[in-house]
Amino acid sequence: MTPSYRPVTVGHCLSQASVEYLADGGFVLRSTEPLAPYPKHLGERLAHWGQIAPDRTLAAQRGVDGAWQAISYAEMIERAKALGQALLNWGLNVERPLVILSDNDLDHLSLMLGAMWAGIPSVSVSPAYSLVSTDFGRLRHILSKTTPGAVYAASSSYAAAINATVAADTRVILGEGQLISRTTERFADMLTTLPGPQLDEAHSKVGPDTIVKLMFTSGSTKDPKGVIITQRMWCANQQMTLQAMPFLVEQPPVALDWLPWNHTFGGNHNLGIVLFNGGSLYIDEGKPAPGRFAQTLRNLQEIAPTIFFNVPKGFDELVSALQVDIALRDHFFSRLKLVECGGAGLSQKTLDAFNHLAESAIGERIRLAAGLGMTETAPTCTFAIPDEARAGFIGWPVPGVDVKLVPVGGKAEVRFRGPNVMPGYWREPELTQEAFDEEGYYRTGDAACPAVPDDPTRGLMFDGRIAEDFKLSTGTFVSVGPLRARVIALGFPCVHDAVVTGFGRDEVGLLIVPRMGEIRRLAELPDDAPTAIVLGHTAVRGFFQTLAKQLWDQGTGSASRPARLMVLAKPPSIDGGEITDKGSINQRAMLSHRAALVELLHDAPVGHPDVIFPLDE
Repeated sequence: MTPSYRPVTVGHCLSQASVEYLADGGFVLRSTEPLAPYPKHLGERLAHWGQIAPDRTLAAQRGVDGAWQAISYAEMIERAKALGQALLNWGLNVERPLVILSDNDLDHLSLMLGAMWAGIPSVSVSPAYSLVSTDFGRLRHILSKTTPGAVYAASSSYAAAINATVAADTRVILGEGQLISRTTERFADMLTTLPGPQLDEAHSKVGPDTIVKLMFTSGSTKDPKGVIITQRMWCANQQMTLQAMPFLVEQPPVALDWLPWNHTFGGNHNLGIVLFNGGSLYIDEGKPAPGRFAQTLRNLQEIAPTIFFNVPKGFDELVSALQVDIALRDHFFSRLKLVECGGAGLSQKTLDAFNHLAESAIGERIRLAAGLGMTETAPTCTFAIPDEARAGFIGWPVPGVDVKLVPVGGKAEVRFRGPNVMPGYWREPELTQEAFDEEGYYRTGDAACPAVPDDPTRGLMFDGRIAEDFKLSTGTFVSVGPLRARVIALGFPCVHDAVVTGFGRDEVGLLIVPRMGEIRRLAELPDDAPTAIVLGHTAVRGFFQTLAKQLWDQGTGSASRPARLMVLAKPPSIDGGEITDKGSINQRAMLSHRAALVELLHDAPVGHPDVIFPLDE
């Protein structure tokens, strides 16, 4: 029986494309639908909704008393003007931007929009670089690269990071608490600033080429790169997204979202959808991490989203909760139109459970969007909203984006050109030049292939990261992406990710990044049980032994048949760039920083206690 899906208006661009074949064996794919006009800057949309729906909630967050504190569109415009004037008074400009050290909150959003209104770039920095890092290396690099005119910190919890990295002559703005070591400005005082002619003049000069923000990539073995995000990029990409999802104008979107604003998914895509389409964003202080997801569930008891964003772990946690709380299940699905998963695809087990929950609650399924994008493209370049989700399907080019596939090392690299593509990396001319080909296409390093062989107009499939792929000593090519996906799917729920090893060796190996909470539950051990005890538990060893055997049996050759695996006891490091705020694993950084473990993995004899072999008895 064909499943039924909740009706949602999908753009015609998500099924139609033209193809131009190239002499080198590649091709260019384009939407047959032209990109419609879009605003010169996002402030136009903020002003529009301030006039059309001044009292509508733009953003809300729970206060210390647990009640929702909301800021309307009209109130946010007044805030933005006051904050923009204050920043101008202090001499901030494109060469001296505003750096923000904060989780997502109302003050953070107000500062971003205030800087945007005044034409001043803002730089939202991962809080982990200040609160988790021990050497503050990445924060120090970002500050040296941006030369901020002011640094905002949400609270005095950032004191150690500020003292270690912020120059003595740089103005510091504090949200709460106090810094003993230096004089600070108060965020609350900024809100009392009276806007004047200087702000009006600065705002009048904001246009498509104005830099709205600098977003720093996670980095791998190198320092993070600052991606220049212009108003043209952000506005064009939101118009592209709207043409792919026209239902966004049928009803103002309502989102409950935790995804960090220093990442393109949360900060450009999700936040942009709300601002561009007059929606309401409920800031979720929960996240799919130990002890944090209960807050998300509490929020969902009150807020029924129309569109929902999360990462795979978030959907795993959500499904588990909805299976035991029928009232929450029914409320969550009551007006939901679309869900998007960032970072990686859902496991089939989670997707099946999610579909069953939707059918039980509303009698039909909810569509799952997919696509391909990145920080450098603001982010969406290809998109799909299929009736039935297919692992790896990334769909068609959105209007205005040219997608070129170029043969590289046995695969086809995806390259993008369009108004949503960055002009370059901040103060990195050599890296900028390397990022583009001779025709001005951005080189993504990702690979794709037609979903239907010999007919690219039927959409594209993701085919892994070219930079991650490698050859064994036999010359056999290892495609890392599909193998990782298979490991994660078979290893659910105990496997978070896997690092594929074996470059220049005879066989493929795996470094497994476990979900420690899940394997502790598997072993029936408490949260404070030592990691070594947990990993050595019979049930845990048995699980990974079974996983190794399944991978071996399902493999079709040396490139897809891991011959040994190791479960990592030490979690990925923020300092080393091994993991992002969203929980994505950086393969290159892991391989670089754990070279000794890679050597042990491949050189250990059969029977070594730290290595699991698929054929062990």
